[in-house]
Amino acid sequence: MKLVFLDAKTIGSDINLSAFETLGEVVYYDFTTPDEASIRSRDADVLIVNKTEINAKTIGEASHLKLICVTATGTNNLDKDYLKSRGIAWRNVAGYSTDSVAQHTFAMLFYLLEKMRYYDDYVKEERYVSDRIFTHFAEHFHELASMRFGIIGLGNIGRKVAQIASAFGADVVYYSASHQPPQEGYHQVDLDTLLATSDIISIHAPLTVHTQGLINSAALEKMKPSAILLNLGRGPIVVETDLANALKKGTIAAAGLDVLSQEPMTDDNPLLSIKDSKKLLITPHIAWAAIEARTRLMEIIYGQIKDFFSIS
Repeated sequence: MKLVFLDAKTIGSDINLSAFETLGEVVYYDFTTPDEASIRSRDADVLIVNKTEINAKTIGEASHLKLICVTATGTNNLDKDYLKSRGIAWRNVAGYSTDSVAQHTFAMLFYLLEKMRYYDDYVKEERYVSDRIFTHFAEHFHELASMRFGIIGLGNIGRKVAQIASAFGADVVYYSASHQPPQEGYHQVDLDTLLATSDIISIHAPLTVHTQGLINSAALEKMKPSAILLNLGRGPIVVETDLANALKKGTIAAAGLDVLSQEPMTDDNPLLSIKDSKKLLITPHIAWAAIEARTRLMEIIYGQIKDFFSIS
């Protein structure tokens, strides 16, 4: 059996993939263009991909191909109708990064909520040296226990975030963009209520017809001027031009984003013009990427391949 990783670098070079070599011949490519994919997949039995497009152009000549494994939850890169017509199976992975994304959510929140950049600079710039008072009160912050924490998307990650926010004493509510029935034990509200009453709004929804562009200028205008927006779902859920304008005008207090409409970031992204770290924090799609999460992801992929081929 031949296994081909088409974009192994998207997993990170610090993750041990040697277990896959017990299953057969393994070929690793850091990245693969569509033209390269048609050649590199030609004699593969299994393709392991993250972002590489899988369609008639990229795997049309792969006569031995039996299984596609996606090292992610999202499968927008797969032409599923084409795979079905060819009798090629596919697998993705859900739930592997729940703890990692929830942890990063609160790392971003507290950086913004407690003005960490300001206070770190204050000390590093030696302004605290020989100050007249032991506490510096220039920037204010509030306790999460006094706040309403609104979640958009109550899947595995959203529920984990809700659990942690509740442990801090926050009043947790959520909105279902797909209009699912209320989940037992959680307080579901409509979108307008969530936007207008939440102090923190944290997005953990997939990108669908219901969520694309959901947070636009109209939605931002409904939020509190003191609100903090976090997006750890998908970039296009937030209209970035509208968010940039809202942050500049003070429509909301701050935003933390781990996902963008185009990744890597482009030089014309309107958010690049905001240099104030108290207003905006962007991380380069790293919330999912704790060592443990990526290791768990590849262990699941390894198990999927074994199960598919009935390897004991």
